[in-house]
Amino acid sequence: MFRKIFVGLLVMLFAFTLVACNDTTGGVGLESEGDTLVIRVWNDEFIGRFRDYYPGYVKTNQDGTDVLDDGTVVKWIKVANDNNAYQIALDTALANQSSAAANDKIDMFLIEADYATKYANDLYAMDVVNELKIKESALADQYQYTKDIVTDKDGVLRAVSWQATPGLFAYRADLAREVLGTDDPVQVQSMINTWAKFDGVAAQMKAKTYKMLSGYDDAFRAFSNSISQKWVDANNNVVFDQQILNWIKQTKAYSTAGYNNGNGLWSDGWQSDQGINGDVFGFFYSTWGINFTLLGNSLSDPDAPKAPGNGLFGEYRVVQGPASYYWGGTWIVGAKGTDNPSLVRDIMLKLTANPHIAEQITRDTEDYTNNKTAMTKIANDETYGSAFLGGQNHIALFTSAAQNIDMSNASPYDQGLNEGIQTAMKDYFAGTSTFAEAYTRFKEIISEKYPELVLPATLQEPA
Repeated sequence: MFRKIFVGLLVMLFAFTLVACNDTTGGVGLESEGDTLVIRVWNDEFIGRFRDYYPGYVKTNQDGTDVLDDGTVVKWIKVANDNNAYQIALDTALANQSSAAANDKIDMFLIEADYATKYANDLYAMDVVNELKIKESALADQYQYTKDIVTDKDGVLRAVSWQATPGLFAYRADLAREVLGTDDPVQVQSMINTWAKFDGVAAQMKAKTYKMLSGYDDAFRAFSNSISQKWVDANNNVVFDQQILNWIKQTKAYSTAGYNNGNGLWSDGWQSDQGINGDVFGFFYSTWGINFTLLGNSLSDPDAPKAPGNGLFGEYRVVQGPASYYWGGTWIVGAKGTDNPSLVRDIMLKLTANPHIAEQITRDTEDYTNNKTAMTKIANDETYGSAFLGGQNHIALFTSAAQNIDMSNASPYDQGLNEGIQTAMKDYFAGTSTFAEAYTRFKEIISEKYPELVLPATLQEPA
């Protein structure tokens, strides 16, 4: 009798061991998962990354949904980021998460730097390590700042990113040769490595009928993302860091002197200025901006081969510029209440923690991925160069700049405040309103968007 019991226990132990060895969920759960994965995004960037580099992707249906190799259907819900629209829609969906039908529940959603801290908490986001069972060692090669900004007050990691986003200054080599006598990045950097020198080159460009920048907002991130304090303090007071005031002062001076074209960020004029018919020397861009935006805007014919002769392809270069900064970045969040935790985990691991996939994304797209080993490898690869940037190895510059990124002063209100100050100051820069009137407009925008915040009654015009 004892022998039968003993043999039975051995059989049960063997069966348990077999299941454990074949469990690819990492302990997320062995229960059946949902047959639809719902992902909320604000543009097509991550959709493209997912379809091109997630190993489980099979095809895209005519209705825009994707099919994975296990039969799961991926449903994308896209809402534009402008004017907090993405956040508003996301907030509504998350509020209804517990009562939503299984195929309507949010499984994953994306967040960006300007509001990452708003969602990186236990109200909305799964614990990456303890709930999704992703080991800290699997994320050890990611840039620390990409983890710090989505780590909550209790030290819990709530999201992961496939990219790091140090910023650079992209300039036209043809205008550099004409005005500065060289297009060499080392020499150009020495000419604009401080804001005072940058101003001097702006005057040189104006003398040759060119503009230093396209519009009012071009340099904003180079100032706003190197602030020394949060936009909002612990008592909900809006605080104007000196860097914000410096941006206002410089932009007013540039607008008055004719150093820019008065365009708004993302406007048709701003995009046109990046092409062959533009008269603008350069643009502040982070990693995604160069390959995702500037390249496309520089082409005369988007359907023609990306090669010299097609617009300004090959006629841009990049340098650090007068300031270290970052701009943007996208994080993947596993939504609380998802019925697909194992799939969420697998996507996170494959697209943010696999060095081979990270390296391939960078080599294919020139994006800067969140893997220090892969980026260092490409930075030191003497055969690597961007054809768009005239053969320059911009990854080497990004690798150096990434070490200086500090997101410790990010706040949940950054998107609204950043957009609000840029919107409110436009008439002041254009000369159609006073500074006091522009500040009153800013107070109106922020009071409507964030009624809980307290703004200074007045603000002194930077001089």
